Amino acid sequence: MSMIRSVVRGVGAYLPAHTLTNADLAQMVDTSDDWIVQRTGIRERHIAAEGEVTSDLALNAARAALADAGLEPGDIDLIVLATSTPDNTFPATAVSVQAGLGITHGAAFDVQAVCSGFVFALATADNFLKSGSFKRALVIGAETFSRILDWSDRTTCVLFGDGAGALVLEAVPATGAADEPGIMTTHLRSDGRHKNKLYVDGGVSSTKTTGFLRMEGREVFRYAVGMITDVIEDAFAATGVTAQSLDWFVPHQANRRIIDASANKLGIAAEKVVVTVDHHGNTSAASIPLALASAHADGRIKRGDIVLLEAMGGGFTWGSALIRW
Repeated sequence: MSMIRSVVRGVGAYLPAHTLTNADLAQMVDTSDDWIVQRTGIRERHIAAEGEVTSDLALNAARAALADAGLEPGDIDLIVLATSTPDNTFPATAVSVQAGLGITHGAAFDVQAVCSGFVFALATADNFLKSGSFKRALVIGAETFSRILDWSDRTTCVLFGDGAGALVLEAVPATGAADEPGIMTTHLRSDGRHKNKLYVDGGVSSTKTTGFLRMEGREVFRYAVGMITDVIEDAFAATGVTAQSLDWFVPHQANRRIIDASANKLGIAAEKVVVTVDHHGNTSAASIPLALASAHADGRIKRGDIVLLEAMGGGFTWGSALIRW
């Protein structure tokens, strides 16, 4: 039976030039390199320069992904950008990326699901491509979380950083065979009862301010390890893939302890887990594509590999995606 699969054609990433180390943070708040590394695994994060906005980061990642795919901007007819830190209240940051690339056709819009944003954007683009509505998509996760941090709060300011990552997806005819490349399945969830465990205390309609990120760290950790199980089990059930047959696990890069605990709970071997949180901290919607770009660039992820993506974010939102590379 003829069908369409969304195949990954290219991957790209961008991190701002300025690096903020744990030692730097120790000069700003009561913390230390040992304290941060022991609790989070983070050693450094990147901070956007003055005047460098989310669309700038996204545009750099998009160009890198297009170059990796061997495509031109004009080949793209859909841009789905995941971010919680848009350039403006409106328009969508995606249209700034579209304009920056010189694309004047197709559609571009933002998706907001905090740290799960990239998985939500990927699922959205996948469904548009499978429907035949579009041919090629840029799926981008981009954040400037440094702009919503309370830099006097040592429990949150040490965790986050800025960055962007992007994938190019192409709609390709398929037969449904298990070994064909492309997105195999996606699963999304949300539960708004947990809103106050991870949120920003500002907003256009509520306070007319941007606000700062607030988090109940212990609660987020507890739910992060527990909640993701269902969407991963659903992905395995939908495809027949198992923790043993999986080639790579690329989770949201929030905290090394969450990553390790999640992999252990799922029975995924440590050598199959891609970890980049030490280099860029929690970059929210950008973290999964940043990790994918790293593992793709160094040759770990190869054609034919089965790759599991997983994220959980404020809301709470969570989701998974299985891809045959």
